[in-house]
Amino acid sequence: MDQAGIVPDRIQRRSDLGKLPFLTKDELRGQPFRLLACERKDIAIIQVSTGTTGGEEIYMAYTWNDYLLHDLAPRYSRLFPVGPGDVCLNALPYEMSTAGLAFHKSFMDGYGAAVIPAGKGGAYSTPGKTIKVMRDLRPTVVVTSPSWAVMLAEEAERSSFDLSSLRLKKMWLTGEGCSPTFRRRVEQLWGTTANFFYGSLECGALGIECDRHDGYHVPQAHVLMEIVDPGTGKALGPGETGEIVVTGLLRYDCPVLRFRTGDLGSLETAPCACGVTMPRFTMRGRVHDQIRFRGQVLSPIYLEELLLRAPEVGNWFQFVMPASDQARIKVRCEPSRGVAPDAALAEALATRMQAASGLPFTVELVHPFPRTGQKAARVVRH
Repeated sequence: MDQAGIVPDRIQRRSDLGKLPFLTKDELRGQPFRLLACERKDIAIIQVSTGTTGGEEIYMAYTWNDYLLHDLAPRYSRLFPVGPGDVCLNALPYEMSTAGLAFHKSFMDGYGAAVIPAGKGGAYSTPGKTIKVMRDLRPTVVVTSPSWAVMLAEEAERSSFDLSSLRLKKMWLTGEGCSPTFRRRVEQLWGTTANFFYGSLECGALGIECDRHDGYHVPQAHVLMEIVDPGTGKALGPGETGEIVVTGLLRYDCPVLRFRTGDLGSLETAPCACGVTMPRFTMRGRVHDQIRFRGQVLSPIYLEELLLRAPEVGNWFQFVMPASDQARIKVRCEPSRGVAPDAALAEALATRMQAASGLPFTVELVHPFPRTGQKAARVVRH
């Protein structure tokens, strides 16, 4: 702040935010207490990044007040309709990261609901165990990642358990990006509406989708969101796509000011048909995840959408990016049940992908495609 010539009196209105310097991930890597504005003895919990963006870990330290009291102060009853009597299956990782514990405290301490801490892929968090628990305890709410939702659905089928029999009140998908078509497949498997939830280690909850599926609502009591040009840092207007920058409004002991998330999105100020008046934003993927190939920049979510529109393609897939622009993008995917994985189908799928994107593809049909309990890696480098 001293280097930027900023004193508190210079920040009087929202437009003054542009005077503040950005906070970047690289400034936090390997620096556990860099943002700390209190004594270390006041720290109640330290959480760690998942490492999906590479580099040194990012640590976030919270005092009890910031982690629990301030973070749970407002309620979003229309976007987060959970309360006493609900049984919430939390099938997100609890180890080190924020995901599992963040929803755990919101369900239990913020909304007075019961929590089943199922976890995701841990020593006891196997799909079989989770389905058994669901059969016995009949949750009304489920939160998990898109790929784990499919894993659980596959296990439910093997166990002859009809997930739609739960008649879920609400399902949230978070922790991974996924295309609209993938989401619709999850909804069909579970027999319910699935909404996206967007958050980060550094900033907490950033976006809650309503049933209209027309963008994420910004939880304005918690965060202030800007969209900036990734190259120049200049603020962009409604409808313009840029990097999502977030300022935490309820972080006093570990303040987060103008944090560059590395995610791309655009803000929408028009009212939502659901009646919630908070502004919305549309996610466009992560800056570092964008596929740059033969002069084009494409979102992996866009390619996923193109691929999954083919009913012959199952729910497990991967894009293998070649080392050279002269080669082709390889799609490794599992065929849908009952579909023969032959050369003619692979060629037809590659032709469809190329016609839709203008890029060259080859398709390798893999049956069965290897499952993983980790965060799904949809794009890998050759």
